[in-house]
Amino acid sequence: MAWRRNLYAITAAGFIGFTGFTLVMPFLPLYFEQLGVSDVGDIALWSGVSLGITPAITAMMAPFWGRFADRYGRKIMVQRSLASFVFVMAGMAYVTAPWQVFGLRALQGLFAGYGALTLTMAADLAPAGQTAYAIGFVQTAQRIGPALGPVIGGIVAQTAGLRNGFLVTASFYLLAVLVVTFGYDERGVLKHVAARTDERVTFRNLLAFENFLLLMGVIFGLQFVDRSFGPILPLFVSGLGTEASRVPLLAGVLFSVSAGAGSIGHHLAGALMSRLGARRVIAWTCGLAGSGVAGFLLAGSAWWLAIPTAIFGISIGVSTTCAYTAASSIIPSGARGSGFGLLTTASLVGLAVSPIISGLLGSTSIRAVFVVDALLLAALAVLVSRLMIKAPLPVTESLPTEEI
Repeated sequence: MAWRRNLYAITAAGFIGFTGFTLVMPFLPLYFEQLGVSDVGDIALWSGVSLGITPAITAMMAPFWGRFADRYGRKIMVQRSLASFVFVMAGMAYVTAPWQVFGLRALQGLFAGYGALTLTMAADLAPAGQTAYAIGFVQTAQRIGPALGPVIGGIVAQTAGLRNGFLVTASFYLLAVLVVTFGYDERGVLKHVAARTDERVTFRNLLAFENFLLLMGVIFGLQFVDRSFGPILPLFVSGLGTEASRVPLLAGVLFSVSAGAGSIGHHLAGALMSRLGARRVIAWTCGLAGSGVAGFLLAGSAWWLAIPTAIFGISIGVSTTCAYTAASSIIPSGARGSGFGLLTTASLVGLAVSPIISGLLGSTSIRAVFVVDALLLAALAVLVSRLMIKAPLPVTESLPTEEI
């Protein structure tokens, strides 16, 4: 079917892009060292601001790129974003000073946003009843890519060098551009949107839609909790008595378990929503994710952390896909780009704030991070169960399969 071919094309492009991005970004501190920065504090500072500037600018720009996508089409906006990454990543291979890396990362944030746009495209092309499946399919690729990227990047850096690693990443994005260009057929998917001027709404209108602000808060909270583990999990594993030489391996395994479980959760979301409705599924899985986080406090050894990590990962995967799907059902098709842009802003703000808060809490007590995460997830469960006006059904305004 044509809609599935389109779905596979944007999923493949997203997977290639997210994998390529994580080929080099984890090794940015080593790259600054190669550029002549010798002080550890300076390396940490340059790495922090360079890694943080891109999501910060992307968070501001995502709604506006989404608005352009509503007016001019999703495909050309995704091509624009991926193509910009080709040039920016290639440029990073030739920098000679740290400020140039920072400048290119800022430029990258200005033109980024293909992740949100591919989710919008998935919601657009899915036939009735398949929205959760389509969104979950794309989100799975976006989760698995970063899990594989650092492994591939480590091999590339060791064999070809860090500078050439940026050129390899640029080639990944070029491949993603080609996949979208020749694999995604936008004809028919959005031809009904341009003619429906009544669906062109403002950002204020979007925020006033039923449950939209609540779902933005849910997405922010889920991203906040999901990203809080990065700064403290290896330290927690070490604190459980794990030998120092085994800490990186066990921490890596736990991160992989979380990513794999989250992928499973993305695929389970559609079936659960069809049976129970979005409100129940989001509330219950937020509560279940909170119990998974609380399980970290009860673990006696690092290996036992795999069980609560799996529970947490599956629950986060389900609730995230359900939140995006529920939001898509209340956004008019002509404003989905803007709507998903706002949702992406909420997600990126959570991504940017979480490591900072987690690091500050972890400096006093690592267990305090898990306590705060569990309480936040419990609060989300209560808010959704009490404030979500109704459980939105999967979107039904997409074109029939045969028209796509």
